[in-house]
Amino acid sequence: MNIHEYQAKEILKKFGVNIQEGIVVDSPENALRAAKKLNADTGTKWFVIKAQIHAGGRGKGKIKETGSNGVVLVKSFDAVIEAAKNILGGTLVTHQTGSVGKTVNKILIAQDVYYPGESEPKEYYMSILLDRATGWNVIMASTEGGMDIETVAAETPDKIFKEWIDPKVGLQGFQARKVAFALGLEGEAFKQMIKFIFALYKAYVETDSSMFEINPVLKTSDDKILAVDSKVNIDDNALYRHKDIAELRDLSEEDPAEVEASQSDLNYVKLDGNVGCMVNGAGLAMATMDMIKLCGGEPANFLDVGGGANAETVEAGFRIILKDPNVKAILINIFGGIVRCDRVATGVVEAYKNIGEIDVPIIVRLQGTNAEEGARIIEESGLKVTSAIVLKDAAEKVKEVVG
Repeated sequence: MNIHEYQAKEILKKFGVNIQEGIVVDSPENALRAAKKLNADTGTKWFVIKAQIHAGGRGKGKIKETGSNGVVLVKSFDAVIEAAKNILGGTLVTHQTGSVGKTVNKILIAQDVYYPGESEPKEYYMSILLDRATGWNVIMASTEGGMDIETVAAETPDKIFKEWIDPKVGLQGFQARKVAFALGLEGEAFKQMIKFIFALYKAYVETDSSMFEINPVLKTSDDKILAVDSKVNIDDNALYRHKDIAELRDLSEEDPAEVEASQSDLNYVKLDGNVGCMVNGAGLAMATMDMIKLCGGEPANFLDVGGGANAETVEAGFRIILKDPNVKAILINIFGGIVRCDRVATGVVEAYKNIGEIDVPIIVRLQGTNAEEGARIIEESGLKVTSAIVLKDAAEKVKEVVG
């Protein structure tokens, strides 16, 4: 589950991570009140107005309606109101949103932390995530903060430092020092960075996160270390342990089809292809998508109906898949282990009749418990459904109907 920058910063602050202070608002009037409060609390005279959407590249992104950037620096209270009007309610387009963009419902009024001092402010990159190849957590850090890490990795990979952490042992002092040394820090900034890394790692572990990305981590002109931006992804499978974090979910930022699927207890991820997939079991779903690709097709989605597929779940799956205008065929691939194939076949027939006329071809492959009975139910239904036995045959039939 993704969360907004302001929500991520609230979590970080609870774990002792120093952050760029800010107040989230949803109107120009509240933006002015927030700026005045920040001025009183922190002494800041300049303010950073940040659009809050689930996408990166906000600073370079543009609001369709006004041409404003998604992140702007303003130097007066009047400018705060003007910037809020230009951003709130607008459609922000970034390299991650695509041309459709995302509507900005909230903005973060943040303090300016790039103030002058004894030294120049310096930006760094830092993230913590699971390295699935090793099963260990890894801290990634770079002196090239503020840039897309993909660009850094492609153009200057030597500037990315990695430190792997055994989750059974946890982050050790020497490892935090290695990261701080790799960033070229010394003196008070070095000490502050070590504290920052420990607090960040604690937040990552105790919230069951999949990723923490802080870009940039700022060394201020007086050697403070702050999280200026933050991107956090929480492991969905651990949300039952974090009811407070689960409440931060913003459904307006998610694909409507994925939200609908979750409400029907379906695991659905929209993709860019033209073959809709309905499968029971994540592993079989991945194999099905691979077979579609090998046969020259493109999967339009990942959809796992689970081990207890019935008429209701199959119908919900149909409705979600058919909302994608790119879908030219649907492949249903069921292995009858926990669930019986005849039960799924009955569900397919009932769902087909409840939805009405379905314009796209449907290919059904049933294997396992009561597979023959399931195939008979499909064939005798009189519906425009093609049966298959071998997965490759099913994929080949899909290829035939979508060209």
